Amino acid sequence: MPTPSDMSTHSDTALLDALQHQVAVFARRAEQSRLGGVGQARNSMDRAAYLLLNRLDQEGPMGVKALACGMGIDSSTVTRQVAPLVDAGLVDRATHPEDGRAVVLELSERGHARLDEVRASRRALMAMVTEKWTDEERDAFTALLTRFNTSLAEITALAPGGPAPS
Repeated sequence: MPTPSDMSTHSDTALLDALQHQVAVFARRAEQSRLGGVGQARNSMDRAAYLLLNRLDQEGPMGVKALACGMGIDSSTVTRQVAPLVDAGLVDRATHPEDGRAVVLELSERGHARLDEVRASRRALMAMVTEKWTDEERDAFTALLTRFNTSLAEITALAPGGPAPS
């Protein structure tokens, strides 16, 4: 006869299996839609560009190393991902005011406008996806997803060779 701890383990296993399956489905659907929003701006900016521009918008101008550290990726990846954003006029490069050898990355006016356009499109998609949800459900989902992402970043950072938490 199963003990209560056996039953708990079984229900934990079933719940964790369901959770990992739903995360896999979410990842596939997110990749399919790229969660790129609606309208003309739909899928017009890849995830890496969005995250870089968003970080610069939220935290202000910074060097490649600081940006890489804050995002949990290496500097060479940031350099590679920023190059097309600079070419497109979305990010400006400037010399560091205190260290002329260092480069500071800053969101350009065009970058701000483009980021606002993409955010509005993605916001409209989130409104459509959660249209039948209550405000409380949206709040709870956002809080839990934030907590999930934070935990995932912490675990990733602990892995050998893993990036720093973002």
